Amino acid sequence: MRAPLKEYQAVEAAAMKFVKSVAEGNSKYAKELFIDEAVLFGYLDGNLEHGSIEQFYHNVDTVPGGDNFQARVDVLLVEESLAVVRVLEEGWGNRIDFTDVLLLLKMNGEWKCVAKAYNQNSNTIQK
Repeated sequence: MRAPLKEYQAVEAAAMKFVKSVAEGNSKYAKELFIDEAVLFGYLDGNLEHGSIEQFYHNVDTVPGGDNFQARVDVLLVEESLAVVRVLEEGWGNRIDFTDVLLLLKMNGEWKCVAKAYNQNSNTIQK
Protein backbone atom coordinates (compact mmCIF):
# COMPACT_ATOMS: atom_id res chain seq x y z
CA MET A 1 0.00 0.00 0.00
CA ARG A 2 1.32 3.44 -0.94
CA ALA A 3 1.98 5.85 1.90
CA PRO A 4 -0.40 8.82 2.12
CA LEU A 5 0.73 12.12 0.61
CA LYS A 6 1.18 13.63 4.09
CA GLU A 7 4.05 11.16 4.66
CA TYR A 8 5.73 12.24 1.40
CA GLN A 9 5.38 15.83 2.57
CA ALA A 10 6.86 14.97 5.97
CA VAL A 11 9.83 13.25 4.31
CA GLU A 12 10.36 16.24 2.01
CA ALA A 13 10.24 18.62 4.99
CA ALA A 14 12.83 16.50 6.80
CA ALA A 15 15.13 16.49 3.75
CA MET A 16 14.84 20.27 3.49
CA LYS A 17 16.79 20.48 6.77
CA PHE A 18 19.70 18.98 4.84
CA VAL A 19 19.30 21.53 2.03
CA LYS A 20 19.01 24.45 4.46
CA SER A 21 22.22 23.45 6.23
CA VAL A 22 24.15 23.17 2.96
CA ALA A 23 22.75 26.43 1.59
CA GLU A 24 23.52 28.39 4.75
CA GLY A 25 26.82 26.69 5.61
CA ASN A 26 25.49 25.73 9.03
CA SER A 27 25.16 22.10 10.12
CA LYS A 28 22.64 22.84 12.89
CA TYR A 29 19.63 21.99 10.71
CA ALA A 30 21.19 18.77 9.41
CA LYS A 31 21.93 17.74 13.00
CA GLU A 32 18.15 17.73 13.54
CA LEU A 33 17.78 15.29 10.62
CA PHE A 34 20.67 12.83 11.04
CA ILE A 35 20.95 10.38 13.90
CA ASP A 36 24.26 10.39 15.79
CA GLU A 37 25.21 7.02 14.27
CA ALA A 38 24.49 8.08 10.67
CA VAL A 39 27.09 7.20 8.05
CA LEU A 40 28.49 8.98 5.02
CA PHE A 41 29.89 7.54 1.78
CA GLY A 42 31.08 9.29 -1.37
CA TYR A 43 34.02 10.72 -3.28
CA LEU A 44 34.87 14.40 -2.80
CA ASP A 45 37.33 15.63 -5.42
CA GLY A 46 38.32 12.00 -6.02
CA ASN A 47 38.96 11.16 -2.36
CA LEU A 48 36.74 8.64 -0.59
CA GLU A 49 34.84 10.00 2.39
CA HIS A 50 33.32 7.33 4.57
CA GLY A 51 32.33 6.85 8.15
CA SER A 52 30.71 9.22 10.59
CA ILE A 53 28.29 11.92 9.46
CA GLU A 54 30.54 14.31 11.38
CA GLN A 55 32.63 14.69 8.19
CA PHE A 56 29.56 16.07 6.39
CA TYR A 57 28.98 18.52 9.25
CA HIS A 58 32.59 19.66 8.97
CA ASN A 59 32.28 20.18 5.20
CA VAL A 60 29.05 22.16 5.59
CA ASP A 61 30.43 24.33 8.38
CA THR A 62 33.64 25.18 6.51
CA VAL A 63 32.32 25.70 2.95
CA PRO A 64 29.27 27.95 2.48
CA GLY A 65 26.72 26.94 -0.13
CA GLY A 66 27.60 29.94 -2.26
CA ASP A 67 25.68 32.60 -4.13
CA ASN A 68 24.69 30.26 -6.96
CA PHE A 69 23.80 27.22 -4.84
CA GLN A 70 20.58 25.48 -5.87
CA ALA A 71 18.98 22.23 -4.75
CA ARG A 72 16.06 20.01 -5.60
CA VAL A 73 14.54 17.32 -3.35
CA ASP A 74 12.93 14.25 -4.91
CA VAL A 75 11.15 11.83 -2.59
CA LEU A 76 11.69 8.53 -4.36
CA LEU A 77 10.15 6.03 -1.97
CA VAL A 78 8.07 6.11 1.18
CA GLU A 79 7.01 2.99 3.03
CA GLU A 80 5.64 2.71 6.56
CA SER A 81 9.01 3.27 8.23
CA LEU A 82 11.45 3.71 5.34
CA ALA A 83 12.07 6.52 2.85
CA VAL A 84 14.61 7.23 0.12
CA VAL A 85 15.30 10.81 -0.99
CA ARG A 86 17.46 12.13 -3.82
CA VAL A 87 18.87 15.63 -3.46
CA LEU A 88 20.36 17.34 -6.51
CA GLU A 89 22.80 20.10 -5.60
CA GLU A 90 24.37 22.60 -7.97
CA GLY A 91 27.07 25.12 -7.18
CA TRP A 92 28.07 24.09 -3.64
CA GLY A 93 31.02 26.25 -2.69
CA ASN A 94 30.46 27.98 -6.05
CA ARG A 95 31.87 24.97 -7.94
CA ILE A 96 30.58 21.48 -7.04
CA ASP A 97 27.47 19.61 -8.20
CA PHE A 98 26.31 16.59 -6.21
CA THR A 99 23.64 13.93 -6.29
CA ASP A 100 22.91 12.78 -2.74
CA VAL A 101 20.86 9.77 -1.68
CA LEU A 102 19.46 9.93 1.83
CA LEU A 103 18.09 6.87 3.62
CA LEU A 104 15.53 7.77 6.26
CA LEU A 105 13.76 5.75 8.93
CA LYS A 106 10.67 6.80 10.84
CA MET A 107 11.81 6.70 14.45
CA ASN A 108 9.46 7.61 17.29
CA GLY A 109 7.11 9.19 14.76
CA GLU A 110 9.81 11.39 13.17
CA TRP A 111 11.73 10.93 9.90
CA LYS A 112 15.47 10.65 10.64
CA CYS A 113 18.37 10.12 8.24
CA VAL A 114 20.57 7.10 8.94
CA ALA A 115 22.82 7.22 5.84
CA LYS A 116 23.98 9.61 3.13
CA ALA A 117 25.75 8.50 -0.04
CA TYR A 118 26.68 10.89 -2.78
CA ASN A 119 28.20 11.34 -6.21
CA GLN A 120 30.16 14.44 -7.22
CA ASN A 121 29.58 15.26 -10.87
CA SER A 122 32.82 14.45 -12.69
CA ASN A 123 32.97 17.83 -14.43
CA THR A 124 33.26 19.53 -11.00
CA ILE A 125 36.13 17.42 -9.61
CA GLN A 126 39.19 19.45 -8.73
CA LYS A 127 42.45 17.53 -8.48
